[in-house]
Amino acid sequence: MDDDLFPNTTEYYDIDYSALEPCHKADVRRVGARLLPPLYALVFVCGVLGNTLVVLTLIHCKKLRSMTDIYLLNLAVSDLLFLLVLPFWAHYVTFQWSFGHVACQLLTGVYTLGFFSGVFFIVLLTVDRYLAIVHAVFALKARTVTAGVAISAATWLLSALLSLPRALFARTQQELSRHTCSPHFPRSQYQLWRNFQAFTVLLVGLVLPLLVMVICYSGILHTLLRCRNEKKRHRAVRLIFVIMVAYFLFWAPYTIVLLLYTFPAFFDLDNCDSSRRMDRAMQGSETLGMMHCCINPIIYAFVGEKFRRYVLVFFQKHIAKHLCRHCSIFHRDIPDHASSLYTRSTGEQQEISVGL
Repeated sequence: MDDDLFPNTTEYYDIDYSALEPCHKADVRRVGARLLPPLYALVFVCGVLGNTLVVLTLIHCKKLRSMTDIYLLNLAVSDLLFLLVLPFWAHYVTFQWSFGHVACQLLTGVYTLGFFSGVFFIVLLTVDRYLAIVHAVFALKARTVTAGVAISAATWLLSALLSLPRALFARTQQELSRHTCSPHFPRSQYQLWRNFQAFTVLLVGLVLPLLVMVICYSGILHTLLRCRNEKKRHRAVRLIFVIMVAYFLFWAPYTIVLLLYTFPAFFDLDNCDSSRRMDRAMQGSETLGMMHCCINPIIYAFVGEKFRRYVLVFFQKHIAKHLCRHCSIFHRDIPDHASSLYTRSTGEQQEISVGL
């Protein structure tokens, strides 16, 4: 049985690698069955509400008029795909896999697709901000809605290709007293596929986004620090700092634990006690990574002053008026003026994209 990649919180190795004797982990499984479902439920509710509001606001208020809007919409959809599988994992952790072989493959594929596509759209948003601020003249021609749709389609295709092996190798089977859903690689290629899965998550999930963020945000900060508008400069720098730190804090622990989990012998962890500790670390780190889906609407949308104004407009037009038709405060028009900055490179008013 191999369960070294998501969902890691459901199954655990039952082998002591050093002695090739059974390594009992009933206590680890019991703790997971008690703690993980409530955490999954909390992440699911908060993440679905936040990302759904982002989708509705982008469609009804912003009308998807820019490349940034397209990427934000796709990021929210990626997070929703990732989140919609959590109720099934919660049931799995508590009881056993009860949904059959096809659902095992489908839900594993959807979960993995949500993970990879979410990372890619975070990277695309970072590059989008870099172009809009550092290369403003080029961005006026390149950052079109058509280009955003085409790049998004290619991103979904790449994410699906990366997710396909995980879905195809997913299997259900009876193990001890319960049914499981986990990847089962061919014996002759077991280590090859296992290493491929681990390195894919490591490279795509941590190395690529952090490398892009460091390069792009270094250029953004260098440009913004020459901005005369002190208030806008500090707000943009603060947002960039939050984006970088949040992504690293939420996903770095998982990728580090995954690396240790995949190569236990190399790190002298191939014994039962270490395996137990790694299982607990995997439970915590993967759940922490899942919580990033709840943070995305905040750091990519609600932190932005302009987007908050759009959310307020959406609430006023589509929700508040139906709740209280006679409340005059809900019938006032909210001004929708974009925050802008005079850029010396273009000689015209250019919106600061980092504020969204």
